[in-house]
Amino acid sequence: MRSSNPVFSRRGFSRDNGGHAGFDAQQQHQQAGAATNPYATNPYATNPATGMPQAPARTNVMTIDDVVSRTAMTLGTVILTATLAWVLLPVDPANLGTSYGIAIGAALVAFVLAMVQSFKRKASPPVILAYAAFEGVFLGVISAAVSTYLGAGVVIQAVMGTMCVFAAVLFAYKMRWIRVNRRFTGFVMAAAMGFMLLMLANLLFSVFAGGDGLGFRSGGLGILFGVIGVILGACFLALDFKQVEDGVAYGAPREEAWLAAFGLTMTLVWIYLEMLRIFSILSGDD
Repeated sequence: MRSSNPVFSRRGFSRDNGGHAGFDAQQQHQQAGAATNPYATNPYATNPATGMPQAPARTNVMTIDDVVSRTAMTLGTVILTATLAWVLLPVDPANLGTSYGIAIGAALVAFVLAMVQSFKRKASPPVILAYAAFEGVFLGVISAAVSTYLGAGVVIQAVMGTMCVFAAVLFAYKMRWIRVNRRFTGFVMAAAMGFMLLMLANLLFSVFAGGDGLGFRSGGLGILFGVIGVILGACFLALDFKQVEDGVAYGAPREEAWLAAFGLTMTLVWIYLEMLRIFSILSGDD
């Protein structure tokens, strides 16, 4: 199951030179209606009939521990640079443009790095960690600005909300309350595309017409679209979990754990930003 992210699309697990079939191949099998193992060319993949490896275990296949450790490194980089940005780049209300300039610059660099990784055939840990570092700077400055004008409680609420969404989706996925199949994937991708087009239209209107554009980022509509954004992020978390589960079951190479960490990080950043918007609007209305 190829997974994509609502912020940036990325490649699924790919076929390497050693014969590991990846998620792109798996998606093709699913579209063709085949029920065969997309990693059949990998002699170390799990046999779906017996649940046992088809050949002696090898040390360079991806495990859950690999995904957890890479995700911890990537998210840890985001948190570290966000904290440093908060402390070392304090928001000055008298010179707010400088802070926003730093945030926008960091976001653009993170976007470019994310696109570079998305179009690479294999995971590049330096690119992924560099993306996480610049994303952290962006989040740190934005969070500091929100804390300055609305109070630190808003940031804490957004962090707690993100953690709750992650835990709830993971629990629902493990309990099989969420079924990730081709129909689910198609619906989520179509909904995300529509959501992004609306946000882009709102941005263009705000640039040329001033104010909040179409009003999708403030007031009642802002809260509604923030909730929709969180729901979409939760759906993409389910797609990410499915990608990880399939990769472990079918014997994806170990380096692909970085792709899983990359996708999970982007999804969590998406959810945090939507949560921050919701609580900022609610706090501003009080």
